[in-house]
Amino acid sequence: MVIRMRHTRAHTANRRSHHALKAPTLATCSNCGAQHRPHHMCLDCGFYKGRQVVDMTAKKQAREARLQAKREMREAQEGIFQPEEEATQAVEAETKEENKEESK
Repeated sequence: MVIRMRHTRAHTANRRSHHALKAPTLATCSNCGAQHRPHHMCLDCGFYKGRQVVDMTAKKQAREARLQAKREMREAQEGIFQPEEEATQAVEAETKEENKEESK
């Protein structure tokens, strides 16, 4: 629906009076005491209503292993693919060494 007439500042402010953000309600975990959303599992320990739903330690270890593999792959790729400046410097150094050997 198209607004056909201009709204006054007061009417605009009255309409926006319900747009304020509210603080989220949080519950306390019965297992570890951390804050979490109500009716959701605890993100720190993986418990919900006194029983373990997700094994968070295994999940954290898997995430660390995945990140470590990603770091190693990135480092390996950086070693293979040299930036253009470094590659040209390496080629120039090789040609200088070859010229020295030929002049001897």
